[in-house]
Amino acid sequence: MTEDRQHPVLQYIINNPEAFAQNLAKTLENAGKALAAYLEPREKGEVKQDGTDELTNIIKTLAQVGEYWISDPERAVAAQTRLMNGYITLWNSSLKRMMGEATEPAACPPSRDKRFADPDWENNQYFDFIKQLYLITSKWAEDLVLDAKDLDEHTRHKAEFYVNQISNALSPSNFLMTNPELLRLTVESNGENLVKGMQHLVEDIRAGHGDLKIRQTDMSKFSLGENLGLTPGKVIAQNDVCQVIQYEPTTPQVLKRPLMIVPPWINKFYILDLTPEKSFIKWCVDQGHTVFVISWVNPDARQAEKSFEHYMKEGILNTLDIIKKATKQEEVNAIGYCVGGTLLAVTLAYMAATGDKRIASATFFTTQVDFTFAGDLKVFVDEEQISMLEKKMAEQGYLDGSKMASAFNMLRSNDLIWSYVVNNYLKGKDPFPFDLLYWNSDSTRMPAANHSFYLRNCYLENNLAKGKMEVGGQRLDLSKVTIPIYNLATREDHIAPPQSVFLGSSCFGGPVNYVLSGSGHIAGVVNPPAKHKYQYWTGATPKGDLGDWLDAATENAGSWWPHWDAWIREQDGEEVKARKPGANRVKILEDAPGSYVRAKA
Repeated sequence: MTEDRQHPVLQYIINNPEAFAQNLAKTLENAGKALAAYLEPREKGEVKQDGTDELTNIIKTLAQVGEYWISDPERAVAAQTRLMNGYITLWNSSLKRMMGEATEPAACPPSRDKRFADPDWENNQYFDFIKQLYLITSKWAEDLVLDAKDLDEHTRHKAEFYVNQISNALSPSNFLMTNPELLRLTVESNGENLVKGMQHLVEDIRAGHGDLKIRQTDMSKFSLGENLGLTPGKVIAQNDVCQVIQYEPTTPQVLKRPLMIVPPWINKFYILDLTPEKSFIKWCVDQGHTVFVISWVNPDARQAEKSFEHYMKEGILNTLDIIKKATKQEEVNAIGYCVGGTLLAVTLAYMAATGDKRIASATFFTTQVDFTFAGDLKVFVDEEQISMLEKKMAEQGYLDGSKMASAFNMLRSNDLIWSYVVNNYLKGKDPFPFDLLYWNSDSTRMPAANHSFYLRNCYLENNLAKGKMEVGGQRLDLSKVTIPIYNLATREDHIAPPQSVFLGSSCFGGPVNYVLSGSGHIAGVVNPPAKHKYQYWTGATPKGDLGDWLDAATENAGSWWPHWDAWIREQDGEEVKARKPGANRVKILEDAPGSYVRAKA
């Protein structure tokens, strides 16, 4: 019986029809509960149906692609012919395979595509045919966008992004009857996976208060202050915008210049203080840095009018005052991560305009100051979409954290959306506990005024790079920033592409050390030396073309962290006696990681 079960067809036949029927009934019952969980808050008026504008924008964009091809009969026939030729090639190769002939596939997925890893995507002709049919069709749809010559660049970018999202959603790997692994699992478990999957779906819709909040990890396995954010420190100041944390020294001597870290407010700062083994903050403390971190508030309607200027003055500039009081030092080294780095760059330009020299060196992690090549996030930025977003933010004073999380997840939808849909709701499995994904799910809100200014001045108009941005009554000119800069990019970054960071290096007026790390926006930054992972490239002054720079660059194994620490010491390596939080009559408010970072969106 076991040998018979290995037959390619028999392994997909239900073993226990009665148990399967019972589980199918339970699955349908849970599906009804999921629908009820979705409808209930809408019937009560707690959730507004606000997806119409987004859908309209998608349809209008794709309609422009369709109009290009349909407007010319010859073009339309050529497009249809290309698709039919692909199908005919697939049909011919399939017939040859059925007759036992060796044949090359009509379409193959990229080697890094994890969706089709199961052997039956290739060994079983039924699933192989479906896979190739999907690949041919999705490639044809992508080519329709790329070959539509009358589209402006922004419309083409949006259309390409939307087609990719639709293509990813319609992959046969996402459906029970067209995924061999799912089908086998369902047969072997008599449908128990579907019962558990629907239970997960009910729980995730309820957790999202009527919207689907896809779990990416087991959230119960992590807690701030217990197994994340453990580096000892104290909150020594707070206001409506942020808390300031000073960390306990672990060395008798420390660098004279304190270190101020400006994290993004789009996410929470403890990405730099996950487990002790991964913590950049702990590592810096252990190297002899006096570390101060800005922990941004998780805003609500009270922060609706907090702008970029408020975040600069009440965040960075106020923290510089606090650091001076705590350490009696005028000069600091500063780090800015992602949008925190953009704010730091804005602050540096403002300080240059006002003669403030307290920041002696600046380090940027995956930071954009020139948004010409800002990547797929530009898909969401045009006058129409920003106006719609501003209208929604005006209703409650902030952008809900789930909206930003969804946008970031869509940049890698196969990895961050559909793989979890398959795992959680079709396989019925619990996601693996992973601290990074816990952090990724711990979203934050965006103040309306701040977010609107950021989108318009950076993504839409690129005013910072053009020298047209005005903050605090000053017109900002990055070329006036002449302090040494360490500019870190990551090679696989979807949020701050390395080309964008490279181009931004030329905006500054002083020496810029451009460093390119392996991996992406998070893993390329959070890469402790002890892990011996990835690599980084160092090279000449970042001018000209990134490809030419990389061709001449030196590849170095492992983490860039020691390289950065050596660079910091080259600026000023003088050491003094270690400083503890609470010195110089600075009041201690609470233990790190503080209360602001614990607030849930």
